[in-house]
Amino acid sequence: MASPSAGTYGEVMPEQSNPITMSHPPKAFLRVVNPILSLLLRTPFAAAGRSQFMVIHFAGRKSGRKYSLVLTAHTIDGILYALTGASWKYNFRDGATAKVLHNGKTRTMRGELIENQILVTDLYYRCVEFYGVKRAEQVMGVGFRDHRMPTRHEFAEAVHELRLMAIRLTPSA
Repeated sequence: MASPSAGTYGEVMPEQSNPITMSHPPKAFLRVVNPILSLLLRTPFAAAGRSQFMVIHFAGRKSGRKYSLVLTAHTIDGILYALTGASWKYNFRDGATAKVLHNGKTRTMRGELIENQILVTDLYYRCVEFYGVKRAEQVMGVGFRDHRMPTRHEFAEAVHELRLMAIRLTPSA
């Protein structure tokens, strides 16, 4: 009896990679667009972008280096999240203070890195359910093979393989 990975004539087929991949615009493009978007989000001219994006300012936890990033804002159950696989996320391990510009207002918030793969899988899955596959591919920095909704299992694999995590942003007391 042929194994599930065996082809029509018994040859072994290569395992397919996870259908979820990272998909970001080129860095050169972001270096030009992000400062413009950061300024625009402070004005009424940004319109709907003011709720869809946020600018987060924080310091590196070891280096003290100042970061200012334009990110997609994800609100889930009334809580603001950043979803990312980028290495800057580790600055929020054990929590960190950040200034967050969202919806035209800058607030001091506490960012907490969520590393629990079950929770992160659920956040990514719920975001894609909410946005729909096409919109999710545009705003979440991920791509989906065959432009179809991945299963929860496929999201769990991607969270592990791509080291995807979430940063929960809550108002500082």
